[in-house]
Amino acid sequence: MLFYCAYTWFPNTRPEEVWERVIHQHDCGANAPELIRGWYDLAGGGAGFLLIETDDLRELTAMLRPYMDLMAWDIRAVSENRYDETIQQIRDALGQMGRLSHAHRAAAVGVES
Repeated sequence: MLFYCAYTWFPNTRPEEVWERVIHQHDCGANAPELIRGWYDLAGGGAGFLLIETDDLRELTAMLRPYMDLMAWDIRAVSENRYDETIQQIRDALGQMGRLSHAHRAAAVGVES
């Protein structure tokens, strides 16, 4: 399962505190880099997110817990939508509801008819 793990540093957290913790956890082998599918920082610093792949929630918690005194976490399970397949699934659902023709006739937003 893929998890979106957004973090925001607490107001008094300093960069060097985070860096020291990351290096300490890495040196202890606790960051589980084999589970990290992506690690992104947001512009401005102090926030970002990880994409973690695991089927074991305890493993995910153990990985993030050492940082909980430095930052808040918002963790959500995510699933991928393949665009063309998702559009077809939406069309099928609307068709079953008898609403496909209504949705198909709607003019595109921002286009004059």
